[in-house]
Amino acid sequence: MEYQYANRMSYLKASEIREILKITEQPEIISFAGGLPAPELFPVREIIEVNRRVLEEDGESALQYTTTEGYAPLRKWIADRLNSTRGTDFDADNVLITHGSQQALDLSGKVFLDEGDYVLCESPTYLAAISAFKAYGCNFKEVPTDEHGMVPAALEEIIKVTEKVKIIYMISDFQNPTGRSWSLERRKQLAAIAARHNIVILEDNPYGELRFEGETLPSVKAFDQAGSVFCLGTFSKIFCPGYRIGWIAGDKEAIAQYVIVKQGTDLQCNTIAQREISKYLELYNIDEHIEKIRRVYGKRRDIAVQTMEAEFPSDVTFTRPQGGLFAWVELPESVNARDVLTRCLEKKVAFVPGGSFYPNTARENTLRINYSNMPENKIVEGIKCIAGVIKEFVK
Repeated sequence: MEYQYANRMSYLKASEIREILKITEQPEIISFAGGLPAPELFPVREIIEVNRRVLEEDGESALQYTTTEGYAPLRKWIADRLNSTRGTDFDADNVLITHGSQQALDLSGKVFLDEGDYVLCESPTYLAAISAFKAYGCNFKEVPTDEHGMVPAALEEIIKVTEKVKIIYMISDFQNPTGRSWSLERRKQLAAIAARHNIVILEDNPYGELRFEGETLPSVKAFDQAGSVFCLGTFSKIFCPGYRIGWIAGDKEAIAQYVIVKQGTDLQCNTIAQREISKYLELYNIDEHIEKIRRVYGKRRDIAVQTMEAEFPSDVTFTRPQGGLFAWVELPESVNARDVLTRCLEKKVAFVPGGSFYPNTARENTLRINYSNMPENKIVEGIKCIAGVIKEFVK
């Protein structure tokens, strides 16, 4: 049959990261590719107990449909957590439970984007956000970005000369792919600019709890006087990604619109998953669990950075993130990271080339390193391999 696909299929493609992950499922591969948490840190024993308690105490409700908005105690916990750690002012009705923060991105496109609208983003930005928004026929403009976040003057200029700007998408802490974080002043300036121009900010923050050093900064939402800012988050990085439970929090009127479009997508998120997470938060200390993750990832970050410092050629630069899962590497402009990847895969080492993180003009001399998933000895071995291959290209 000759299928008549929707027009949107012409500008969608498979996730490059997911395609690479198919290769990295081979056990002999040293993978720096996906943003995968360390599975040995999943609280399996505690989850067994939580599952038992949920089913014994209220199994019939846990296995039943629930509201689109999500399990109320879990939504309240999320609101309280954001208020206490990020300076927001939410209650449970500001929060919608989603299938990971990825669904929150997709729903945002449905709620706000028409064909031909513009999304402004950091340069580079999260690859899967580009994919989510593209489905709605939008255009992208990359805002010049430095180690403190988007450059405010450049952002203002782009808004001035661009019609139909609907969304500013940003990751405030330990950005994917660069590992950089926004400064306090830039967060304040961004909130003010968006309010002035009546533009929505999607503040994605899946990594903010994973800080190894430095001061935790308020959310951009803490400076929002216009209802412009929506906070996206997830339990995937601080608990277990297999549950696929995240959230979006923002103005209640707009969240009601999100609920309507979610009802047309999947009606609700997994009931028992929401209840099990809520019961875990009731029975156990999530902060102790997060601290354990921080210690492990912080050590792996240190080893990755130290190995890159020792092994990479002097004309290769890279970020030294204060938290999160990623470091960003820039090669000499003459070197294509895809060529480096091809050689590294022959040596059983994988990473993600950086070109796909740019929605418009790709910089193919870049790559992303994930340091959270591999044990320390594999990190050293894998980065030494990448360094050796890079040296073959920069002689």
